[in-house]
Amino acid sequence: MASTNARLGQQALAVLDVALRVPCVFIIDAIFNSYYDPGSGWAGTTGKVLVRVTGVLVSTLVLLLSQKALFKFYTLFFAVLLGVTAVLINYYATSHIDFYGAYYKAALGFRLLPRNGPTLWLGVAAVQLVFGVGYVFLLDLQSVFAALVVLDIMVPLWGLMIELPADVRQLVAVLSGLALALNTAACLAARLKWFYYSCRYVYLLVRHMYRIYGLQLLLEDTWKRIRFPDVLRVFWLTRVTAQALILVYVVRAVRRESGDATGGGGGGGADGSGDSQGFLLSWDVFWDLTSNLVISGCDSTLTVLGMSAVISSVAHYLGLSILAFIGSTEEEDKRLGFVAPVLFFILALQTGLSSLDPEERLVRLSRNMCLLLTAILHFVHGMTDPVLMSLSASHVPSARRHVPVLLVSLLLFLLPVWLSYALWHHYLLNTWLFAVTAFCVELCLKVVVSLAVYGLFMADGFSNVLWEKLDDYVYYVRSTGNVIEFLFGVVMFGNGAYTMMFESGSKIRACMMCLHAYFNIYLQARNGWRTFTNRRTAVKKINSLPEVRGDQLTDIEDVCAICYQEFAVSARVTPCSHYFHALCLRKWLYIQDTCPMCHQRVYVEDESRDRAGFSNNNGGGGGGYEAARDDEAARDDEAPRDDEAPRDNAAAAGAPDEAAAGGGVQLDDELPEDNDSIEYDEDEWGTTQSGSTPVEEDYIDDDTDSTED
Repeated sequence: MASTNARLGQQALAVLDVALRVPCVFIIDAIFNSYYDPGSGWAGTTGKVLVRVTGVLVSTLVLLLSQKALFKFYTLFFAVLLGVTAVLINYYATSHIDFYGAYYKAALGFRLLPRNGPTLWLGVAAVQLVFGVGYVFLLDLQSVFAALVVLDIMVPLWGLMIELPADVRQLVAVLSGLALALNTAACLAARLKWFYYSCRYVYLLVRHMYRIYGLQLLLEDTWKRIRFPDVLRVFWLTRVTAQALILVYVVRAVRRESGDATGGGGGGGADGSGDSQGFLLSWDVFWDLTSNLVISGCDSTLTVLGMSAVISSVAHYLGLSILAFIGSTEEEDKRLGFVAPVLFFILALQTGLSSLDPEERLVRLSRNMCLLLTAILHFVHGMTDPVLMSLSASHVPSARRHVPVLLVSLLLFLLPVWLSYALWHHYLLNTWLFAVTAFCVELCLKVVVSLAVYGLFMADGFSNVLWEKLDDYVYYVRSTGNVIEFLFGVVMFGNGAYTMMFESGSKIRACMMCLHAYFNIYLQARNGWRTFTNRRTAVKKINSLPEVRGDQLTDIEDVCAICYQEFAVSARVTPCSHYFHALCLRKWLYIQDTCPMCHQRVYVEDESRDRAGFSNNNGGGGGGYEAARDDEAARDDEAPRDDEAPRDNAAAAGAPDEAAAGGGVQLDDELPEDNDSIEYDEDEWGTTQSGSTPVEEDYIDDDTDSTED
């Protein structure tokens, strides 16, 4: 129960923290959107600029305060506000109200319950008492000073009660206000020391974080500490809600006036149907109101940021819902709430959304939303594709796991088709429509490629024999999709270049085109070419190894050390006399050029080296690398030499002899017994692949810590 109360208290403080920072954003937005006349002289212009700059700086400083400092600032602010309000009420009451005349009129019988006179000043006294108590409480004054402050606030009302002259009452009100102002100034001066040390602490903390963590982490910490996305979200929703209420009130008032002018007061029915019809808005009016709200919701940079924060929240929960529906637990897939608002803000800056005319701004916003929708669909496909591949490759039999992912993939195919059809039906061809259509076609292509690979893996799962061509078919499908996607990237670069040169060129668009050219064209082409060369090299290496077929497969009596499947059709023999499926060994050779069992070089161009006898993966006799070469060339049934003594699996995996290792290095003491548990990657074995010796003792000494128990 205590933990629940503590959690609720923290949530309440977080809500209050966000609510207290929102007015600062409103002030900054109002200053930036306000208009000032530059033709009022240099003095007036300078003064207005200084006021605007001061307002922005003070609002920014308050926005960046810590939670404790923010609460203390608002405590002092509300205390000063209550004091100013109490002084203004006293001055207005003593200057503009004749309580005696009001009471005399009431005594003559015009009103039984007079609204002026004693009733009025008693009400004013109650209000002033509340203000005085609040002022004392917020400033945390001592009991004596508290009583004096409340007495000072109530003194001008005593002048009303005893009917002092108007000049005297005004003088009493002014003196009371001066006393309250002096007390407020003294209280604020007493807190200057706290303000100085607070500013110094913030400065030292910021300097320390900047020196230790850098500018990026400092900005990220400040962004999270002040909950800036929540502040922007509340700011935008509050602003739009207030504008919606004002617009609805204006529309209803106009309809009421027009109804009174045309109906002469008799338009409304006795049952109140006229009022109910006036409350409801027609579709045209509702569309106009919505359009005005959307237009005003992105009329400045801060409002665009607020709309981005709202889009972030919607995209975040949409991404979580999709992940829960398809059964994915990947943390990287939860970034939709970050990608969507960043893309929307970049599109807004790229098109100059906030600086456009209202009608043009609405059109541009709708186009940006279409581009954003296609980007979100692409991201959702990136979330579903790994799940599809995982389900198909692991051969999950449950249909309940497959149906949600397939349903989302089907929607990802149908939604772009429907969007393209609707846009082409209502708009003529232009660069924007071409870009949206290209993105939709590219998404459909991605979905088709994913489903094709999914079907190949599922067909392999239902097959009882090893499908050695599966990797080739998957590569063909994916490479075809990647090539078409690369071509789309080139076409989109040309479309963007045309737009920048002939329609709306900007520096941000030029930067985005450079990023697109680097990531979507250059890197994709380089990675595709690297994959192609790796596959070509691996195929060359595999073809250089001898192949064992027929009766020799029965003599092996072992399984492939990579996939643990039996040799049904053929096997490839490495120079270190280990057997593998050609498909399995080719996948291994994509990563490194060493044997998975003993880590010797697999592809050796020098054919004049010594060749040792070989055995199967478990130590059984069965010919040698040289015999396999001769058998592949002549296909004879010559038995292996009798002088070749078989070696056990430990010797083959961890202790190759001098002929197999290419030198006299003994590795029995260097490698652990279970060498299959060692994990290596491409970077670790890069020196071994390019070195003159297959396995070096120094490298093994450095990597014996990578074993997994």
